[in-house]
Amino acid sequence: MGVSVTEKFGSRQTSEGENPSIELRFTIAGSDDDIEVKTSLLAASPVFYDGLVRQSAQIEQIGPLLWDGSVRYGQRKRPETGDSNFAFDTGGGTQHITQSLQTLGRYAPVGVTAPDFQGAIGATSESVEGVDVTVPVYNFSETHYIAAEMVSGAYKAALFALTGRVNAASFRGFAAGEVLFLGASGSKRGEEDWEITFRFAVSPGATGITVGPITGINKRGWDYLWVRYQDAEDAAAGALVKRPVAAYVERVYYDGDFSGLGIGV
Repeated sequence: MGVSVTEKFGSRQTSEGENPSIELRFTIAGSDDDIEVKTSLLAASPVFYDGLVRQSAQIEQIGPLLWDGSVRYGQRKRPETGDSNFAFDTGGGTQHITQSLQTLGRYAPVGVTAPDFQGAIGATSESVEGVDVTVPVYNFSETHYIAAEMVSGAYKAALFALTGRVNAASFRGFAAGEVLFLGASGSKRGEEDWEITFRFAVSPGATGITVGPITGINKRGWDYLWVRYQDAEDAAAGALVKRPVAAYVERVYYDGDFSGLGIGV
């Protein structure tokens, strides 16, 4: 038969004001197992009700296979000083590339050999045009509730100075050079503390990159890799082509000591 959970007449006792609350009351029948009864009560009652969150549930046996149950709803707990919240997305970013990972096919009319550009994308007689692609970028944010005495003018200046820098050492499990600090925003909550949100973006580093005939290229996450091309003769195709002759890894962001954020590493 199973356990039945029925809301009672006179349920939904409500209290309004500074600390609003609602209590839902139930009759539960069909079991003498308190764990089964409690699980059934929680399954039958919503987590949120009228803008409030479920805070507690109570059961009391009043007879064989028969129980009273109640669920209380109240305001969400206000974060306390020292608490933290986290959010992330993996939406990725866009990057302009001029070199493919691999040329999967070259096609030309019968009797003609298609020129080999060694992975150069959109090569013309004048340049290599390339293409915009989506690359993996992991964006995350952390909201911390920091004691007011810690958020001094010097601390705010430190946040400003670290904005637009990459981690000089490992941070949140990511290698040096992979985490870019995008900045922070904060507001004071009364006289107790500050609510500050820190925003980051992660781009993975890579080793052993190959560009045409060039191998063994290593780069940190936010370093920039670009390729120099020059004219070369493709004897098989009887054509002048653009081919990669050198690859460069450029540091485009300063390193920063993320311990200055005051949120751990």
